[in-house]
Amino acid sequence: MKTIQYALQDGIATVTFDEPNSPVNTMCMQWQEDLSELTAQVLKDKDAIKGIVLASAKTTFFAGADLKGVMRVQPSDAGGIFTGIELVKKNFRTIETLGKPVVSCLNGTALGGGWEVALIGHHRIAIDDRKIQFGLPEVTLGLLPGASGVTKMTRHLGLMGAQPYLVEGKLFSPSEAKAMGLVHDLVAPSDTAAAEMRAKALAWIAAHPTAQHPWEAQDYKVPGGTPSNPKVAGMLVVAPAMIKKQTRGLYPAPEAIMACMVEGLQVDMPTALRIESRYLAKLMTGINARAMINTFFFNMNAIKSGQSRPGTAPRFKPAKVGLLGAGMMGAGIAYSQASKGIATVLKDVSQEKADLGKSYSAKITQGRVDKGRMKAEDQQKILDRIQATANASDLKDCDLIIEAVFENRELKAKVTKEAEPMLTPGGFFASNTSTLPISGLATASAAPEKFIGIHFFSPVDKMKLVEIIRGKQTNDETVARAFDYVQAIGKIPIVVNDSRGFFTSRVFGTFVMEGVAMLGEGIPAAAIENAGVQCGMPVGPLAVLDETALTLSLHVMEQTKADFEAEGKTYVASPGELLVAELVRKHNRPGRAGGGGFYEYPTEKGAKKFLWPQLKNLFEKSNVQWNVTDIKDRLLFRQAVETARCLCENVLTTVHDANIGSIFGIGFPAWTGGAMQFIYGMGVEAFEKRAAELAKQFGPGFALTDEVKAAIRKYQPVY
Repeated sequence: MKTIQYALQDGIATVTFDEPNSPVNTMCMQWQEDLSELTAQVLKDKDAIKGIVLASAKTTFFAGADLKGVMRVQPSDAGGIFTGIELVKKNFRTIETLGKPVVSCLNGTALGGGWEVALIGHHRIAIDDRKIQFGLPEVTLGLLPGASGVTKMTRHLGLMGAQPYLVEGKLFSPSEAKAMGLVHDLVAPSDTAAAEMRAKALAWIAAHPTAQHPWEAQDYKVPGGTPSNPKVAGMLVVAPAMIKKQTRGLYPAPEAIMACMVEGLQVDMPTALRIESRYLAKLMTGINARAMINTFFFNMNAIKSGQSRPGTAPRFKPAKVGLLGAGMMGAGIAYSQASKGIATVLKDVSQEKADLGKSYSAKITQGRVDKGRMKAEDQQKILDRIQATANASDLKDCDLIIEAVFENRELKAKVTKEAEPMLTPGGFFASNTSTLPISGLATASAAPEKFIGIHFFSPVDKMKLVEIIRGKQTNDETVARAFDYVQAIGKIPIVVNDSRGFFTSRVFGTFVMEGVAMLGEGIPAAAIENAGVQCGMPVGPLAVLDETALTLSLHVMEQTKADFEAEGKTYVASPGELLVAELVRKHNRPGRAGGGGFYEYPTEKGAKKFLWPQLKNLFEKSNVQWNVTDIKDRLLFRQAVETARCLCENVLTTVHDANIGSIFGIGFPAWTGGAMQFIYGMGVEAFEKRAAELAKQFGPGFALTDEVKAAIRKYQPVY
């Protein structure tokens, strides 16, 4: 065996998982073959075995499935996958029903298939370290725990108890596992922890020579009751509707897991395991799982490991960061920094405005203190790290200064010149602009090679993504430092090259303006909004444009027009932009903050917003032909086409930045795996064909040039 070490001494069979040339243990094909060999060896040695100990030679216990193998799966492979899953579970079942006590010694994290391996043991001992995580997060990758995870967790915890850990993929620590009865004993972290676990395992084996899982006993009862129990049955009436409300029918895994849980409790153990295998085989061969694995595992790991970080500069964490502008963005950034231990100077034009910006951090933390999620002294430490000021001199010796003032080129140039001299030697300057090209803003800098865009999203404390924009003169060290800063405050960095709107604002603009354009064509606003939600966007395009403010879109259009004129070019506004201008100027509809835009916002407590009734009279046309499929495709394809153009134009340089950026920055539907994976998931040829149909019917926004088509193929990932 290459991935499993086996030793039998004094009646104790020690099974040590140790995949060669890998930092973790996985359920790779070699491991599956070795598992069959191990099972055969255990059967051969049955009479000599008094107990079995499962352990790991890695720093973690077991990492789970080989996801690269899953990415290569085709729909025609379903039968073979089912057979392979069944063989793994047959081996598990043989070991755990041998009539010998099995103990799992969990020296580190065990997730997904790793936790399913841990569940082979009748008794589980873990190191009580908060950094260690257990659980079954397969649902977040479009899969279900198919190596007996659904079946066993449901029998351990019951339908209600297991639901958060299966349907939602909630993880838990060793101490939490102990409280739930999923781990039976803990040892303190130490250099001798492994030896302590083994000693406890041997003692337990000696005391329980005929151990078995709870469900093997004649008197076993499912915690909380079976599906026929009236209380459980009542919950089951509601559960599918709740899941459908959350997934909108776009994510098959939660529904499959719930069905597997319910069906599995109504049959014997072998049949329940077989049901589980069938559901997993179906999910593994579907488009959704591959899309989510590609993005939320491989693409996310690419970013976390620094694949977008250029150069070889040493890792950087700023000690002191200055923020210019204490408005919504500046205040949010201040909190994000201070909560991660970074001294923050929050400057505005007056002390009153600066103090108001700092109060945002007080408000967020007070809510956590009131709920018992934060100690008052920890709140005070965060607030003490934020210095609210109106004096530029307080910015002295900042490692980084970020301007977060209004989107006005002259204002940004003014604050840049004022604050930049305060930087510590070797420090760098950043703009939080969402649309203005960084290379143009850098002309106000004395050191354009140390000037960069760091684009946060609102609300900063909730939005995980930060878009780093490299200007034409920005050097590698500055990009690397910005990348490290973003990771230091717990955010996800993507790196893009300079252009108007960069990547996220540019693509976001296509989404909202396509929605507004459809309104202008006479399509009912409610149909546009509902289609947006149905295809997986967080909200419809009109609702999100209200939130960001119609006046901001109008300002961006006017700034762009002025820039074009300064370059001797003519700017032609899109139909959507013209309609937004009409709403603001003619009908005084500036957006939510200004009292109303596409929606009305009642002031009565508990009253919900509703579409402005005048939209029907102003724009809706009874003779316009439309269908929901076209609306959904227009909203998704327009964003995907623009993302592909960003790759073609070198605004984007990686697919992982495109996918992660589109989901976490724009709200592109997670079920697709992101804007580029949306293309690859449906097939490049099929995407090109549909895009051509949309271009013919709805305009050049959907057109794919030969250069864009070539870029799509160039960046297609291979597993």
